Amino acid sequence: MARAPVSCFIISKNEADRIARTIRAVRPWVDEVVVVDSESADDTVGVALAEGARVITQPWLGFGGQKRFAEEQCRNDWVFNLDADEVVTPQLMQEILAVFANERPGFVAYGMPLKMVYPGCAKPRPLARDHWYVRLYNRRFVRFRHSRIHNSVVTGSHAVGRLQAPIHHFSMRSFADMKRKLNERTWLLVDNASPNGAGSLRLRLLSELPMNFFKYYVVRRHCMGGLKGLRYAAIQASYRYLKIYRIWRAAQQREKSSRSPLTA
Repeated sequence: MARAPVSCFIISKNEADRIARTIRAVRPWVDEVVVVDSESADDTVGVALAEGARVITQPWLGFGGQKRFAEEQCRNDWVFNLDADEVVTPQLMQEILAVFANERPGFVAYGMPLKMVYPGCAKPRPLARDHWYVRLYNRRFVRFRHSRIHNSVVTGSHAVGRLQAPIHHFSMRSFADMKRKLNERTWLLVDNASPNGAGSLRLRLLSELPMNFFKYYVVRRHCMGGLKGLRYAAIQASYRYLKIYRIWRAAQQREKSSRSPLTA
């Protein structure tokens, strides 16, 4: 099989049970696979090495910082980012190989859809509409944002090509795992939220739950996922509401503290 002049990089922590599948889907057709591991307590490093990846250990730098570090470890300027719970489909592989067939890609960055797979399922729900991200790009022109909480590629004024085939995202080991991850993510967002007045946030408390349930269940088509889709939409909406509630409570505490008289 022809290889694309691309370095695939993956950041990981405690992904021994799923990173092999991610690496196997790209190893035959990319130039190298680089895994940047943030001190896993399981056998992630051993599994990645056994699958032919080059592994570098780096303590956690935040989402954007870790991915920028990983970009710099690659030997090619063209890089392809995957998370350890994502799998490239054969159709996407063919599209990426076609980008490099003439050795001169038409864009400096390419985006593609990510379609989520429910726990216990092998493929996404029908008509899945989850996310679209830039994952294939030339690091001489665009890079990941240097942010603790965000991990998006900043393309600026550069035009972005669109690939049609998806990455399959096995983001949850179970719905309990989903809740754990959302709870951790919610606290991270709360800790890094911009200061807001409690009054302005109170209005969002009324709309956040129904608005997000509609977004996930209808707009993103989890209504096509049966009971699992209903459960997924309800959990996502609940944690979106919980994020605003926690930010609102923090704002209340700040306002209360600012009104309290100084004590000797």
